[in-house]
Amino acid sequence: QVPLVESGGGLVQAGGSLRLSCAISERTFSRYNMGWFRQAPGKEREVLAAISWSGIPIYHADSVKGRFTISRDNTRNTVYLQMNSLKPEDTAVYYCNTVGSDYAKPLRSWGQGTQVTVSS
Repeated sequence: QVPLVESGGGLVQAGGSLRLSCAISERTFSRYNMGWFRQAPGKEREVLAAISWSGIPIYHADSVKGRFTISRDNTRNTVYLQMNSLKPEDTAVYYCNTVGSDYAKPLRSWGQGTQVTVSS
């Protein structure tokens, strides 16, 4: 499988913003629904947002609704997660993955993820 490559994480103060990117070097990228997930220390990985192959957002978790926005650029084989009004509880490793009709179910092996740390 072609690896998923997440980037854009970092250390930010509460209230700040980050934009995460996830690139897949596949010509068929535009056929996949995509999702963003995160895993905080000591917690299970959770789905945050999902977007259809055509660019229609299909899910945002209640915990991030109104603050995070998923989008994609099929010409760049990239999916994004714009994160605003960040809170310390958003601290986690963030991952992307291809998803099917069940947007909570990742379809591939996980990439390295990108660490997001929000200081209070």
